[in-house]
Amino acid sequence: MERFHTLKAKFQPQDVVIEKKEDLFNGFFKMVKYTFRHRMFSGGWSKPVEREMFDRGHASALLAYDPVTDEVVLIEQIRVGALEHKSPWQLEIIAGMNDEGELPEEVVRREAQEEAGIDVTHIEHITHYYPSSGACSETLDVFVGKVDASTATGVHGVEDENEDIQVHVINRAYAYQLVSSGEIENGATIIALLWLELHHQELKERWSQNQ
Repeated sequence: MERFHTLKAKFQPQDVVIEKKEDLFNGFFKMVKYTFRHRMFSGGWSKPVEREMFDRGHASALLAYDPVTDEVVLIEQIRVGALEHKSPWQLEIIAGMNDEGELPEEVVRREAQEEAGIDVTHIEHITHYYPSSGACSETLDVFVGKVDASTATGVHGVEDENEDIQVHVINRAYAYQLVSSGEIENGATIIALLWLELHHQELKERWSQNQ
């Protein structure tokens, strides 16, 4: 019989010594250089390690799902990180940066209005993760929210932020096919749609009971 056990990190924050922290750039985003030492799995301490880290704050994302029509609301916008790749325009779930003191649930409700013009009723947390902890301090909270997909249409975005966002309402099964085919490349969107593929039936039942 296969055994399952809780895997707990061997080391904790006290097993790292930060020797130096330098601000390399401080604009819309921030770049920091750390010099640190850490305990090693083989025993003892490492030599000083130098790493640059991209500090872009923390974000929250929402998979907008209509359990009545079995549709999801996705958005499409140009992304600078993909400018020189297959397509600069990425299909994504709704997302935004957390303002100081703002709860993640408040962020996704606000962004749902700004990016898709929709209201969200029931919200459930899916996961919390580091998109790229090897180089970036950002964390992302991912939620699923109940919406009326018939209200999602048009082009949205905050003009002062140069946003140009097209709304798409897509059948849940087809959205999952876009993940399987590699058409959707955004990490949070892949995670959320994979989760929905596994849990959509129980989610429908749960939300129908909470009406």
